[in-house]
Amino acid sequence: MTTLSAATRAVTPFAPKDASLARRLAVGTLLAESYAFAVPEDPPLLPEKEALGLTHLSPDEKADHFVVWERDQALAWGVLSYDLKQNLHAAHARLVVHPEHRRQGLGRAVTTALEQAARTAGRTLVTFGTTSRAPAGEAYARTLGAEPALPMRQSRLDLQVLDGALLDRWLVRPEGEPYRLHTWTVIPDEFLTRAADMMMVMNTAPRGDLEVDDWTITPEMIRAWDAMIAEAGEQRFMMALEDSRTGQLDGYTEVFWSPERASLVYQGATAVRPSARGLGLGKWLKAAMLRHIQEQCHGARWVRTNNANVNEAMLGINVALGFEPWASFTEWQLKLS
Repeated sequence: MTTLSAATRAVTPFAPKDASLARRLAVGTLLAESYAFAVPEDPPLLPEKEALGLTHLSPDEKADHFVVWERDQALAWGVLSYDLKQNLHAAHARLVVHPEHRRQGLGRAVTTALEQAARTAGRTLVTFGTTSRAPAGEAYARTLGAEPALPMRQSRLDLQVLDGALLDRWLVRPEGEPYRLHTWTVIPDEFLTRAADMMMVMNTAPRGDLEVDDWTITPEMIRAWDAMIAEAGEQRFMMALEDSRTGQLDGYTEVFWSPERASLVYQGATAVRPSARGLGLGKWLKAAMLRHIQEQCHGARWVRTNNANVNEAMLGINVALGFEPWASFTEWQLKLS
């Protein structure tokens, strides 16, 4: 426990799975209200879904949570998550302070608890993200001496002005095309191992100056993610390209959508194996997915995505589709001495 010098409140360890529903909901309310303050035009986050998300962990992942309470209200929350088998030097942090309780030292106190948790876990590198939609985060990151390791552009596409003729052109494939396009909400068992191998192509995406190693994705991880997505009531659409000559999956794209926040679709990863690049597969995947969104995500208006500023190839595809800058996002790293 860390006692605040600027207040009489304390930073308390918090175990979501062991906590009462009321306490989890209090943290979920903090997250929802803080998001609404930063992005008031977005469909609101649902406190009960945010509370549920606190309990979600990938296989071999551990998370240390900390909360500042004032009676039954959560004023600040932080979490340090880290893998127990991979990137054993690194951890990822999140920190949220309620807009009405900032500039009281709460964020600094939770940061101290997160740093101590990182040291206890033997981590020497902590990563975290900030967005220009909440500019205080970047200013705070600089006070910590963190390094802006991976600047990114957050873009959004207005589906109401999407160029259908462009999609038509990108969907045309050459005669004798060896690739088959699959569309899944849940990856079939027969493709699961191949899909895990394909998803690791994201290790080839630019990482800027982030000092992290490649990640290994396993079928067990994918099934755990499937279960968490289903429990949250979210839908994940994945499209994958199978080379009919070998059975190998050479590219994929995925999006996430919730009917309760219907106007907004989140674009996840899009990747093509280096050996299959230059064939227009990325454009095919993106065009096919946008058509799928129009048909299946009723009420969707916007598609939002993140791209590293140095990822010129994917930025070029997105710009051609009509994605426009919405905000900037920075992945920071803080090295612990």
